[in-house]
Amino acid sequence: MPGAHEHVEHAEEAEHIAGSNKKIALLISVLALFLAFAETLGKSAQTEGLRANIEAANFWAFYQAKHMRETTLRTAAEAMELDLADTSDPDVKSAKQKRIAGWQKTADRYQSDPEKQEGRKELEEKAREKEKERDVAFAEYHHYEIASAALQIGIVLASASVITSMIVLAWLGGGLGIVGVALMTVGYYAPDALHGLHFI
Repeated sequence: MPGAHEHVEHAEEAEHIAGSNKKIALLISVLALFLAFAETLGKSAQTEGLRANIEAANFWAFYQAKHMRETTLRTAAEAMELDLADTSDPDVKSAKQKRIAGWQKTADRYQSDPEKQEGRKELEEKAREKEKERDVAFAEYHHYEIASAALQIGIVLASASVITSMIVLAWLGGGLGIVGVALMTVGYYAPDALHGLHFI
């Protein structure tokens, strides 16, 4: 009968291992699900960050163009004002004064144009707004990237626990999964919360 007793023990051990492997397989599935979320959210945040960065660059380029035009007009107006002192013909003097006034008005509009929102002041505000959007999106992206890495390592450790029968690896994998989900949550709700940490 000792053979029958050993057979029962082996069957119970096999059942226990099969039960553990099912739990680990479920853990791997959950980790993979969150990994898919982290990858999708990360790609979305990266795309959003790149879009905002391009828009900010466009606003700054428009800002520079307005600044150059404004400087050119103000320089031309100043030069014509100097020339005005040497002008004796009243009609020419009047025409130059109108031209100077027109250039100064246009230069002022290049500096600030609340109606069209295309003055340097308004463009700078828009560019800085887009830079903030970019910074938030890239902060989110970095959280999702680190979360993805934690979840991937968690999957590897959980998979290794099935092969080696070392349950501690599954626990480590689950722990890394929790870290990954926590980083995803922080990235989604408060991407600037861990901004000071250099590893993120």
